[in-house]
Amino acid sequence: MSRGGEQDGSSVPDEVWEEFLRTSVEGAGDAPKEPSARAREVAGRLRAEPAEPTPWRAHTPAGRPRRRKGWYVAGLVACLVLLVVALDPGGFVGWSGGDGDPAGKPLAQESERPDQAPPAEPGGRPTLDEPFRGSPAAHWANGTAGITVPPARATGWMTKAEVERALARTRDFLAASGLDPAVLRGGRPEKAIALMNPHQKDVQTYVTTSLAAPGKDHDPLLLFSRFDPAQARPAGDVVKTRGRMSFREGRLGALEVTADVTYVYPVAPAGGGDEVVRVIVRRETVVSWDDPSKVITEKGTFSLLSYKTDMTNGGCDNATGYFRPEFGGGGPATSGEAVDPYDRTGPIAEGRAGCGTATRS
Repeated sequence: MSRGGEQDGSSVPDEVWEEFLRTSVEGAGDAPKEPSARAREVAGRLRAEPAEPTPWRAHTPAGRPRRRKGWYVAGLVACLVLLVVALDPGGFVGWSGGDGDPAGKPLAQESERPDQAPPAEPGGRPTLDEPFRGSPAAHWANGTAGITVPPARATGWMTKAEVERALARTRDFLAASGLDPAVLRGGRPEKAIALMNPHQKDVQTYVTTSLAAPGKDHDPLLLFSRFDPAQARPAGDVVKTRGRMSFREGRLGALEVTADVTYVYPVAPAGGGDEVVRVIVRRETVVSWDDPSKVITEKGTFSLLSYKTDMTNGGCDNATGYFRPEFGGGGPATSGEAVDPYDRTGPIAEGRAGCGTATRS
């Protein structure tokens, strides 16, 4: 179930952008307790009209049990083992999966945009013991290990070492907003908020309002992953991820970092039971590590430039501030286009309306 939003100022001249950044911080003050006209304006700017969040309802396919062929000739087995060791001795050590995944060792990290979606994965429905069964995510890495961080180089106002630290802190934000166990269980994303420029008042107001009074125009799920603990519980301690970060020199010599990451969350009903469904969230986030001599900022914080979010099975037309996955095969009827939530071959699509159907989860 997909939600989207974007902020993009690429058409604004540098001198106007600089003046905007300086003047936007002068009217500090406390964040309003209720959505104001300005907050609504900011929400619209951040989401980039007409991209209203659009959920995508997913159905878990029954699939077929995975079949394994056995070899009964000991000599042939020995020959195959020797051949594998000779060709890839390091891979043989991790044959059963370095992350404890029985499906095999994780895929190599994503270094560029893939040219095709991952193939169908046999195996049947997910279980509490195997929550990623039947999903391409079974071959993905765990947590931040699935997010590729590029080698640093001096860029804009930053040295190579400073770029390296900024990339690490950007990944910290991805972890704090999308992987923190306390936040996933409905907690406030304090660590993530602490990495955001406190002088970027528009964004701070939006975040404060969306967490205090979530609604159609102020949805924290566009930035943070949270489940209502009264409705769903994590199925295990693992979140699978796949994605990458990139960077370039931005406006006024800033370091502009883009992250494109897909998260796969297996969850079970809060009240108990062994049913497991997966919520899949893809986020494209762009942040700016600004030169403090040109932009008012705080050390160790970034300015949020834009975001896009696509979500599967988190609730259709949901405005509660929490993902609300469908259990028991229920949910509203859907008529929108079909979408593959594991397809990372292109950017997140914009302009979707209504609730569609995910081709797999």
